[in-house]
Formats: sequence, C-alpha cells, structure tokens
Amino acid sequence: SPIMEELITFHDHAFMAMSLISLLVLYALLSTLTTKLTNTNITDAQEMETIWTILPAIILILIALPSLRILYLTDEVNDPSFTIKSIGHQWYWTYEYTDYGGLIFNSYMLPPLFLNPGDLRLLEVDNRVVLPIEAPVRMMITSQDVLHSWTIPTLGLKTDAVPGRLNQTVFTA
Repeated sequence: SPIMEELITFHDHAFMAMSLISLLVLYALLSTLTTKLTNTNITDAQEMETIWTILPAIILILIALPSLRILYLTDEVNDPSFTIKSIGHQWYWTYEYTDYGGLIFNSYMLPPLFLNPGDLRLLEVDNRVVLPIEAPVRMMITSQDVLHSWTIPTLGLKTDAVPGRLNQTVFTA
C-alpha cells in the first residue's frame, strides 16, 4: 500500500541518520582513545558548544517532519468506497459489510487438524475478508469482550479493538 511504502522510506531515512550519528560518535571515541595529543583549548570553546547544541536539534527536526507527515497520512479519510465493520470476540472476528445490505459473517481460526501444508498456524481462518484493490476502504474496528489487535502488516495497518470504543482506519490495497 502507499502508506507502507512511506513507512519503509521513513525507516530507511531514520536508519541512515542513526547510522551516521553512530559512526561519528564511534570515530570521536576511537580518536580520543588512540591519540596522544590533547588540546586543552577545546574546554572553553563556546562555538563548539553551540554547534553541539544546534546540530542534534536540526537532526531531530529532519527526522520528526517526515514522521509527522506519515502520521497525518495514516489518519486521512478520503471518501471511502465502502465500509467494513469488524468486531473482535474472544476467539473469532465478526465482519459486517454495511454498504451491501448488512452482509455479516464470522471468521474463525482453523484448528491445527484442518491446516493444509503451507498454511500458517493461528493465522488461517475459515472465512476471509475480501477487499477490493485500488479502492479506499474504511474499517470500523471494535471489540465485544477484551482488547484485540486488527492488523495487516503488508499494508502497514494495526488498529486496536477496544470494548466500547469504535476505532477507524482507512486504507487502499
């Protein structure tokens, strides 16, 4: 999904900044430990202290701005094609396609005896949710009894299902 591509790009951006900072600190430590020459004038260098203060602030801003952009992109609601209501129960999920005459079905996990070779244990279900491609879908997620987590990792989605609260997420597959 486009959101997952943005998350991967942000991860690469933040990892590159973190790697460069780590290498700079490692170089400074190694050069301090291995050199015999010391400069006593650096203890009173106000310019160096100013740089040490401003540079981390700039780096934090360069990491925070893309992060905030992605945060707002994930909360954006753009006229979804249809809505699916998902209700978490103790051992199953109930899905309701509200825009299509209230189509309701339960999705139970398959017991290990019914798994085919290559199926993933605790992830295979008897009735899967069918989602359209390249159409915005709104998921309304809640729970009936305990906390649940509704997630599709490849789309970059994870929304908690909380009893008494209706959470919403919009995505495009």
